[in-house]
Amino acid sequence: MPIDAAKALAAEPRIGEITWDRKDVLLYHLGVGAGVPATDPDELRYTLESRLHVLPSFATVAGSGSPGVISGLSMPSVDVDLARVLHGGQSLTLHRPLPAEGTATATGRIAAVYDKGKAAVLVMRTEVADADGPLWTNDAQIFVRGEGGWGGDRGPSTRLDPPAGDPDKTVERHIREDQALLYRLSGDRNPLHADPDFARAAGFDRPILHGLCTYGITLKAVVDTLLDGDVTRVRAYATRFAGVVFPGETLRIRMWRGEAAVRVAVSAAERADAPVLADTIVEHS
Repeated sequence: MPIDAAKALAAEPRIGEITWDRKDVLLYHLGVGAGVPATDPDELRYTLESRLHVLPSFATVAGSGSPGVISGLSMPSVDVDLARVLHGGQSLTLHRPLPAEGTATATGRIAAVYDKGKAAVLVMRTEVADADGPLWTNDAQIFVRGEGGWGGDRGPSTRLDPPAGDPDKTVERHIREDQALLYRLSGDRNPLHADPDFARAAGFDRPILHGLCTYGITLKAVVDTLLDGDVTRVRAYATRFAGVVFPGETLRIRMWRGEAAVRVAVSAAERADAPVLADTIVEHS
């Protein structure tokens, strides 16, 4: 088996220095659809240096090339084919607001390996801290198709009960045809999102949008719609990737407001509301 769970969990963490600046933040914001309309004061907070605040989901790409999903798939005792890899879920915990530029230490390791029968699930954890202390913790749940069935722990269920009642807010966000090409400049160069031949080999008619791009688009919608545009109110954000998105489609984002959390469901409007993000929750102050 290309994944040796015991050795993967026992492997030394990968530790590296990461840096980012305002240009990286601006590029990420454009990659998740900021800047429409271009002169809207609310959008200028994402696109203009003098007003810049940082969408917390930027943490998933900050200092790209440091410990992360792609590098984690090449850790000792993990040898998998990228065409069999799907990003199953993502959770982010913010320890304090993200600065627009910085230098920090990222520590990446495999925190868990689960046997789902027809697939293995790797939980890749990245903890980031700077000179002032912890900044954020990222957990990526990675499905590797065809690598389960060795009799290991199936892991906890991440399914939540559906939100009750009608959503408090529903918004739609159109995905540009070149959205994946723009987003990939923030670090995730997996050819699944750009190369039609690779996408077909992976079982898709055409390249798909990065799950983490949808993740960022969704968080921005929640912040702008229910959190008064204040990115510093976000405390944690978790989702399960329930389906793919193709560039050119429209995301329908439904939100249910709670006392300290927003429940979210995201679907593809043109495909009869096919689920895209599920079990999604944004915790906030």
